[in-house]
Amino acid sequence: MALRIAVHSRQEVHIQARDWRGTRLANRSVMQAHSFYLRPSDRDAREWEARVALAACYRMVARLGLDDMIYNHISLRVPGRPGEFLLNPYGVMFGEVTASSLVRIDLQGRKLEDSPHDVNVAAFVIHAAIHESRSDAACVLHTHSDASLAVSAQAEGLLPLSQFAMRFYRRQAFHDYEGVAIDADEQARLVRDFGAQPVMLMRNHGLLTVGRTPGEAFMLLYYFERAARIQLAMQAAAAGGAGPIHMPPPEVCERAARQFWEQQGDILAPGEREWPGLLRQLDQSAHSRVPDYRS
Repeated sequence: MALRIAVHSRQEVHIQARDWRGTRLANRSVMQAHSFYLRPSDRDAREWEARVALAACYRMVARLGLDDMIYNHISLRVPGRPGEFLLNPYGVMFGEVTASSLVRIDLQGRKLEDSPHDVNVAAFVIHAAIHESRSDAACVLHTHSDASLAVSAQAEGLLPLSQFAMRFYRRQAFHDYEGVAIDADEQARLVRDFGAQPVMLMRNHGLLTVGRTPGEAFMLLYYFERAARIQLAMQAAAAGGAGPIHMPPPEVCERAARQFWEQQGDILAPGEREWPGLLRQLDQSAHSRVPDYRS
């Protein structure tokens, strides 16, 4: 499908769409709140696509209230640029991040292009180590979300108490708290502790997830946080006299985990089905006073 775009004002864009035959499909007006953004001429197409996806991920984390103002971080490898990744500008709220505001840095934390923003030192320490050590970690997501943080302080971490939790049965790593992650010598221990697991609980600190896409890393956060909330609710109910908590036997938990990770039946990778719908929600909720995440 080809798009013919005419800009009539700062507030309005008219888009005329034609299919592969050249037949006119639509002529619609898109207001500024749902603007159609073209890739800047100085941006590689693959990098711009990655920027838009990562900015959307920041907005979705904020939309669910899982951000920590300006202090968490999500990074994404730059396609075709080994050793480079995109990170949020320090001081910008998750709900304000846009594709063009993301900062491109290298594995040493150096900015690779002009930006008025710095990057969080702890973000560089954590994310550079994971990106460099794991080929499957295209996207690395770190939050201080309440339920996951609470569960990180429990001896066994996330327990297999709900279907949300089964995905992570025997598939969660742990890293003991060492203080604010600003020392480069912690990188080796982060890599060692994470191993090849999809998520890692940073004790008394928060959660790390990795994914091949921002959608996958986001959905692992979503599932883990839901499971952690359910666990805390069950534990509170049991402590209040509701009786003992039933836990499925280990063989059932492992079977369920394999169903998810081996994508049995019609199960797909996290984010594969959900991501398009999440993007539609973001587009529908765009507000004219906040720059579009695609900008």
